[in-house]
Amino acid sequence: MIVRRTRRAPGRTDPAPAGPVQPSALVGRRRIAELTGSWRTALRIARRESRRARRRTILVLAMIALPVAALAFLAASYDMAELTPQERVDRRLGVADAELQWVASGPVGQDEWGEGWNTQDGTPPARATAAQMTALLGPGSRVTEVRPYAPLTLPGPHRDEDVAGRVLDLGDPLARGLVRFLAGRAPQQAGEVAVSPAALRRLDLRLGAAVTVADGSRAYTVVGVVEFADDLGPVVALHPGAVPRTGPEPDSVWLADVPGTVDAALVSRLNERGVVVTARRWTGPGGGADRTWFGLTGASDANDLSTGVLIAGLGLLEVVLLVGPAFAVGVRRRRRDLALVAVAGGDAAQLRRVVLADGVVLGVLGAATGLVVGVGAAFAGRPLMEQYVFGMRFGGYRCWPAALVLLGGVAVLAGVLAALAPAWTAARQDVSAGLAGRRTPPVSPGRWLVVGLALVVGGAGLAAYGASRTSPAVILTGLILGELGLVCCTPTLIGSLARLGRLLPLAPRIALRDASRNRAAAAPAICAVMAAVASSVALGGYLASDGARDARAYQPTLPTGHMLVYQNGSAEQPTLAQVVDAARDQLGVGAVASVYAPNCEAAGTGYCDIAPVLPPTQVCPWQPGDDLPAPDRRQARADPRCRADSSGGYVEPWVDDGSAIPLLTGADPTTTAAASAVLRAGGVVVTDPRYLHDGLVTVRVSRVDTGPDQMTALRDLPGYALPRATGYPRLLLSTSAARQLDLNWSSAGWVIGTPSPPDEEQQARFAAALRSFGTFSLNVEQGSAPRDISPLLLLLAAAAGLITVGAAGIATALAAAEGRAELTTLAAVGAAPALRRMLAVCQAGVIAGLGSVLGIVAGLGTAAIVLFSVNRQYASDWPASDPYPILVPWPTLGVLVLVPVVAMLGAGLFTRARLPIERRLD
Repeated sequence: MIVRRTRRAPGRTDPAPAGPVQPSALVGRRRIAELTGSWRTALRIARRESRRARRRTILVLAMIALPVAALAFLAASYDMAELTPQERVDRRLGVADAELQWVASGPVGQDEWGEGWNTQDGTPPARATAAQMTALLGPGSRVTEVRPYAPLTLPGPHRDEDVAGRVLDLGDPLARGLVRFLAGRAPQQAGEVAVSPAALRRLDLRLGAAVTVADGSRAYTVVGVVEFADDLGPVVALHPGAVPRTGPEPDSVWLADVPGTVDAALVSRLNERGVVVTARRWTGPGGGADRTWFGLTGASDANDLSTGVLIAGLGLLEVVLLVGPAFAVGVRRRRRDLALVAVAGGDAAQLRRVVLADGVVLGVLGAATGLVVGVGAAFAGRPLMEQYVFGMRFGGYRCWPAALVLLGGVAVLAGVLAALAPAWTAARQDVSAGLAGRRTPPVSPGRWLVVGLALVVGGAGLAAYGASRTSPAVILTGLILGELGLVCCTPTLIGSLARLGRLLPLAPRIALRDASRNRAAAAPAICAVMAAVASSVALGGYLASDGARDARAYQPTLPTGHMLVYQNGSAEQPTLAQVVDAARDQLGVGAVASVYAPNCEAAGTGYCDIAPVLPPTQVCPWQPGDDLPAPDRRQARADPRCRADSSGGYVEPWVDDGSAIPLLTGADPTTTAAASAVLRAGGVVVTDPRYLHDGLVTVRVSRVDTGPDQMTALRDLPGYALPRATGYPRLLLSTSAARQLDLNWSSAGWVIGTPSPPDEEQQARFAAALRSFGTFSLNVEQGSAPRDISPLLLLLAAAAGLITVGAAGIATALAAAEGRAELTTLAAVGAAPALRRMLAVCQAGVIAGLGSVLGIVAGLGTAAIVLFSVNRQYASDWPASDPYPILVPWPTLGVLVLVPVVAMLGAGLFTRARLPIERRLD
């Protein structure tokens, strides 16, 4: 084949092509075709490269697919657990046509699903009977009653267990549709019950076994095992004859079988009688797919959505930073191929497309893998999630397609963003250096440092502003901007540290040099560690401060270890001697006193509000609900009469002769003697000295009927104020003072003094010793110890540590793959094999150590900014709130300090010590 070349004369130009000028539409189509062809070629190259570098491909796929799989699992599980309105109706009705609930004696308004309603007046519901409900529905109808809430206390193998009881006739076909029988039969009389599988396990029962209520009042025989779809916990189904009705019960519902349809006229007629209707099929106006119900939407949903989006953005940034080093190393290993593309005529845009195509291909593969694994795991693990997480049966197999599409798009976006920086680097590389295989010195423009510092300062300011406005979305936005700023500053920091490496031994010097030379791979890994550690430390600092604040603001109700015992509505009551014997036998103490509650003399006429009255000189001039200007707020904060009151002004009234004072208030013997003398003289005792004036305490008794408060008594009685008392503000009336106020009193329980809080086993034994008298509620004062948030802090540190170890391992493996030529050179000049292991240890230490240090500093700074800003906001409020102390989450820091050491030991353990040796074949 002969090719003839013609030489063009100097100054001569080719003639313009003949023919008309091409229209712009044709040029646009050609441009689109060129772009499409360019992307098609880039995607084909990316697919080929993913097959060639399989280990790197698997690494990237795993990092993208794992979070996608976890989120897809949660999305599918949530969608299956979230019942549709029709599924909720079907679950509530079983095979019935409608559910009826009598909630008021007057008209009511309801939504179309019967899930929301409001009463037209405040009248209580009337007691309904089956005949009344049938008469309301009309001839041919049939109803059966279901009482879904009947709590029971049954003896278990170790302690008494509280189980949910439901009263319904499972022999009635209408009620039988609410359960699924697993074994046995339906209860047919008052002494028979059917239990759920969870109740069988917890109570250690079996079919045919007898079970007695904890107070010994009733006994039942287990005749069936049933499952309620809406509650997989311990449930006991009781026959209606086992729990007779004692009055109006708004929690009772009726399942109805109606011969016709439940139309709007029937619902309206029932609403007029105070009955709320839930129908299976709605034939009234608005029925069908657009049926609506009462609900609250608006700003709270928007705030939750924005907060969720920003949290997802933080997770996306973390994935991008973790995946970025793999793309950076891939670009460096392919720099000769990219240089050949440039030599063949490829421009910078085409080079960028070649690298971005890697992100698209791996993002699509990672998204597909994660979605398939996540949805498959959700479907396979549905029974476990139903039983142990949600406690209810799901509505059906669903996977929330919209959320999955969004997750897939985010995964592809993560891949593209991770390849974005390497793509720009590849487009700017020196072609001759790429062909020759030479490294180009990394350059960190100063503008990136300036941009990074500006983002850090701006993000900190925005987070502080969001904290002052209590806006989580603004706080998270500030944190994201701050982390992006640190990402921009990290390459410059790495270069600065590398210049200090000449003072270090060989292995750390090489590690710092490699980190500086491969900043495109090292910087994202360091930033990923920094972001995880900063988030963990910031949240840990806030939790530690919040726990300390709650502990400081905690107001105990009793001295630490003391216990109040209330009897739950039994006619027979133990004597004080019997309670003392039980406390001495089971708790090892004998300090017991009876407590009495005052009440109105005429029972049933209303509730009596009994409280001391502040003297005028002690009354705050402002009310907490007032919108005060700034000068008045400053005066209110400075006025001791306006100090914050955690009890909200409520004073607990008791009737006592002095025997319960030391156990209720922790008063010393001298103070107790003085207070008892005042009570014996017919006076009163208060625990807040502000109520005492001129040796008197003004007591007000107000009777609350259906109308406003009506003052019935206001008396000045001889008083005594305890100088130091534990617990809520209390008013202790003598029996003589109670008579002067036209009050009587009744036993409310007992107070028991113990040196330390009894544990659950001791409380159970004490309650069992009094079981013959009924059931009791025990309120034990545990003290003002701060909340134990150590497990949560350790969990946060463990999550950050896992990311740190993973990022360090990834970066170390990629650095080892990139530095194989240097390792070969070291072997050639006689370096010891242990040098490679030490080099891997130092490389992991650079990534994990530097990232952890930056993350700890950023996290502590973020927590301090947020807490300081919140305290500034609270300082201007009135009543003034207790400020947040700025604390260091030491458990989190302790774990995070050890994490780099673990990463370094892991790198040294899993790295081969033998240096590679390569020979040139001639």
